[in-house]
Amino acid sequence: MTSERQAVAPRLTERTPSMSAAELAKTLVPPRQFDTASFESYRPDRDYPSQGEALAKLRAFGEGFKPAKAGGFFGRGKKTPAAKPGIYLDGGFGVGKTHLLAALWHAAPGPKYFGTFIEYTALVGALGYANAVQLFTGAKFIAIDEFELDDPGDTMLMTRFLGELVAKGTRLAATSNTPPNALGEGRFAASDFLREIQAIADRFDIMRIDGLDYRRRDIEGHAVSFATDADLTVAVEARVAAGESITFDDFGALIAHLGSIHPSRYVKMLDGLTAIAIRDVTPLTDQADALRLVAFIDRVYDAQISILASGIPFDEVFAGDMVNGGYRKKYLRAVSRLIASATL
Repeated sequence: MTSERQAVAPRLTERTPSMSAAELAKTLVPPRQFDTASFESYRPDRDYPSQGEALAKLRAFGEGFKPAKAGGFFGRGKKTPAAKPGIYLDGGFGVGKTHLLAALWHAAPGPKYFGTFIEYTALVGALGYANAVQLFTGAKFIAIDEFELDDPGDTMLMTRFLGELVAKGTRLAATSNTPPNALGEGRFAASDFLREIQAIADRFDIMRIDGLDYRRRDIEGHAVSFATDADLTVAVEARVAAGESITFDDFGALIAHLGSIHPSRYVKMLDGLTAIAIRDVTPLTDQADALRLVAFIDRVYDAQISILASGIPFDEVFAGDMVNGGYRKKYLRAVSRLIASATL
């Protein structure tokens, strides 16, 4: 039962945002912690040469946005092989992939967009395919963070979507924790699905980046959690008294509410907040609920919003065999971000 004292702060479940296509497009920018990301501010780890190689590769890709110089007699310069329209950066958690992707986005001309794979598929779902293609037509550059293909429907959708944009002159860059030719491996074996995977992979120059998680967090550890609901309530009251913008929700009610809001609009649910408090976190056993939570946590993390919670440690929310299933990388990324966002 919800504590009566929970009324000290407003609820996320009271927010039911709507957004136009133009408003959705405006959200497709790098997370705020990468507002000033640049190639110059990236610090490659000398113990992992692939980081310096990735930096050089993305710099060179960025040079491709500049007008080609005429050369040679009557402009007949030495021809170079046509570059692929995309670059794909594969690596583990916290090795600087998003920093490099954001640096490339800042260096690219507009119109340009930056979003996660989940954001793009959600946006296409919200607008409809034809409207989404129309919205992105004319884009010089599209950055796709956390490229994922763990659903055959999304795979076919994004293959077609990106193919149309590339044909219109758009350049692409993506990051992922899995190489393109291994995406979907161990989950789907249908030949049609594998052909779709290869169709996307062929559009990218693929580069591996190695290293240690710069956040120095162990994803096998725990997110911090308040011992009791009463302790959580006291902490929320203190933050409200200090003038923070914080919401306070029951976990079950929040999960149900996320199911009623299109994931493309989760970002607007968080407008103006510095923290969210969630009472009585319990394990999730429904895959749809878990995937919606992953999409929501991505938006929380990108907005650098703190999470206060009671109940089980938030990183244990994906119950049963979820973390060992086909969406393993998605859930592990969420766990890493939950550990980063949880606070007391």
